[in-house]
Amino acid sequence: MGDSHISNRSGQSEKWSRRGILAALGAVPAVTLLTGCGSGSADASQGSSATASVRAVTRKAVVKVTPADGTTKADFTAPVEVTVTDGTLASVKVTGNDGSTLDGSYNKARTTWTSSRNPYSGTKYTVAVTAQGGTEETAAFTTKSPGETFVGYFTPEAGSTSGVGMPVSINFTHAVSDRAAVQKAITVTAEPAVEIVGHWFSDTRLDFRPETYWAPGTTITLSLRLRDVQGTDGVYGVQSKDVTFHIGRRQISTVDLATKKMVVERGGETIATYPVSGGDTDHTTWSGIMVISERFKQTRMESSTVGLGDEYDISDVPHAQRLTTSGTFVHGNYWAADSVFGSRNTSHGCVGLHDAKGANDSSVDGYKFYESSLLGDVVIVKNSGERTVEPSNGLNGWNLSWSDWEAGSAVH
Repeated sequence: MGDSHISNRSGQSEKWSRRGILAALGAVPAVTLLTGCGSGSADASQGSSATASVRAVTRKAVVKVTPADGTTKADFTAPVEVTVTDGTLASVKVTGNDGSTLDGSYNKARTTWTSSRNPYSGTKYTVAVTAQGGTEETAAFTTKSPGETFVGYFTPEAGSTSGVGMPVSINFTHAVSDRAAVQKAITVTAEPAVEIVGHWFSDTRLDFRPETYWAPGTTITLSLRLRDVQGTDGVYGVQSKDVTFHIGRRQISTVDLATKKMVVERGGETIATYPVSGGDTDHTTWSGIMVISERFKQTRMESSTVGLGDEYDISDVPHAQRLTTSGTFVHGNYWAADSVFGSRNTSHGCVGLHDAKGANDSSVDGYKFYESSLLGDVVIVKNSGERTVEPSNGLNGWNLSWSDWEAGSAVH
């Protein structure tokens, strides 16, 4: 384009370039301005920023798994954690070689995933991770095995049907110091539902019961989640299982040793009354609420096993049903005269009913009561001249008030 000619006030023309005109108008493009110290132009700066943004977008996500890949003796008392930098987590799957899986949750930013429970001991785990942009990572680790373990042996037996007085009683093979941790790992539920509370009788025994006897027909489920629970320093549980038992009809038998009779009620109605003989004045029978914990058609009874020297040794006691750990039974008696029952208390502390040798005579009271009974049936003894049995002596926690029972729980 040619030069422009502009007249000045004297009428003379001056020759101006296009650049000069633009400068005079203050419209010189920024792109033509020079900057100091090697800085580029504004357009060049914008191009550099765009390049950096592309690099940031395409940077590969970095995944970290804890315990680390290849660990052979990983801790099993802490959760598994997966983190990512320069990205987000799309999916995390943790699978054990025992077929178990670990569920977990993400943080709000989906940069961290944490398992909802700890891994099991002695197990190999594979962790498969997918992060933003399709990044895939796989890690594997093996947890160490516990040095020492414990289990809980439970009563009643799985699938059994018991009387309404049967508690759920668990005896541990190792003393428990962290009672709260162990009790939290055990739940007992009932259908129909009822509040059930645990009570520690010792550091090796934990019983569960409702406030009153179970309702007839109740189904009880015991859930043991003791695997890798630390019962005491360095000693861990190994069980993870559910067992179910059932409650049958309601039978309550009351032994009055003043009248020397036992009245058997079922469903609130009297179904039988038997003459009995209890402990004599030197060997009084425990009083209180007792629960049948073992049943034997025939068994041997020796006085030496209950601290009574050599006073008796009977090899074939018929229809024996245990009421206490210390040796109280309700059982058949064939060696005493028939006239004793209902008239005198002559035993060494047991409750005896007339019976026949061999335990096969269905006409005698010992046989009849045995056949009508279940494990878990309640037998109440009164007017025996003896104090109430210790609640821990057998399955006899019903002798504790509900408030005292609750006070024995480690979980509040």
